[in-house]
Amino acid sequence: MKGRLLIFVTIAALIPSVLRAQLLPRWRDTLTFRSALTLPQDLVFIKEVPDTVSLYFLGDVMSHGAMMRSAGAMYTGTSTNPHERFDFSYFFRHLEGDIAGADIAVCNMEFPLAGPPFLGYPSFSGPDSYPFYLSGTGFDILTLGNNHVLDQGDPGLERTISILDRLERETGTRYTGVSSSSADEEGRYPLLMDVRGVRFAFINFTYGTNGGSYQAWPKVNRMRREDIRKAILRAKDKEADFIIALPHWGIEYAPRHSEDQADLARWMVEEGVDLIVGSHPHVPQDTCVIGKTPVIYSLGNAVSNQNDLPARLELAARVKIVVPQRGEPYMLIPQLDYLWCTKPGMIEDSYTVVKVRDVLGRKDLWKTAGDYEKMEKTYYETQHNTGLYEKNHYPGSH
Repeated sequence: MKGRLLIFVTIAALIPSVLRAQLLPRWRDTLTFRSALTLPQDLVFIKEVPDTVSLYFLGDVMSHGAMMRSAGAMYTGTSTNPHERFDFSYFFRHLEGDIAGADIAVCNMEFPLAGPPFLGYPSFSGPDSYPFYLSGTGFDILTLGNNHVLDQGDPGLERTISILDRLERETGTRYTGVSSSSADEEGRYPLLMDVRGVRFAFINFTYGTNGGSYQAWPKVNRMRREDIRKAILRAKDKEADFIIALPHWGIEYAPRHSEDQADLARWMVEEGVDLIVGSHPHVPQDTCVIGKTPVIYSLGNAVSNQNDLPARLELAARVKIVVPQRGEPYMLIPQLDYLWCTKPGMIEDSYTVVKVRDVLGRKDLWKTAGDYEKMEKTYYETQHNTGLYEKNHYPGSH
């Protein structure tokens, strides 16, 4: 059963309020956000109040050295375990409601867990407590199909998998993008999750890795079409309602997607993918709709120590699935929130991520007023460069 993609429209001035809650526009094969704001030609009347499933996507969770030092300085406990002597609680404290409130929350974990010494860029190694913090915040899926997962070679990847297997057993937070064996790959590529009768298949892969592997297993999902097609076919065989691709791709720091990204996106849509949410460029990129599939080429970072201002402005994607009492579930058009990553002493005493719309015009929240001005300037420049204005996330379709 394939889900259909629908969007809400603004018709308040044209239809009585009693009926407005009962109206849903049908999706057209190609549309722009602007055209979606017109009255639909045909309407579906429903009597039941439909259920919903919510998904929340963030980009690259980094483990730069300065971030680890800050989290270490914030720690006030007494543990002698080097993995536990960190306090990450500031990182996403302003997003906890969105993360924990989603039925499925996803982020890209862009570092291995190779053990001490804990290392930052260019060859990362994060503490074991970091993914446990992410799980405790409410993330349900951590993606590892990225270019840094092999920074510490095969031993680092093997240890990462062992820690995340423990995380999965103890907390229920899943991971995908890597597999320890062929049998494990069957269950992780795609990763299937069921929520209120709706089955999701998550397909995560990377264009490449910074380090090499000298053994067959564990394996990182690579951006090979034959492998991606196999994962899509597995998803179909297991009757996924929605197939969601999470590619790690594109050109770093480019505000617009590349033709290679567009080509692969078109191919994935033809193969049956229902939603594409990308990572890797470290900055937000433009979006579009291909056929009926929304494509978010890059969310940018989630939390990092990067200094380039466009890399500190980020996106979160909120996706709702409507589950009617009769008929098939369908996806509403994704909503995007701009985020800003602040460093210690700017808003909090550690790194913290805030929603731009919540802090615009609130310079008083900043301990460092100049950073507010940087956020505001970057926010408006990024909207111009990407075409992702707050009320027009999907400027075109292909």
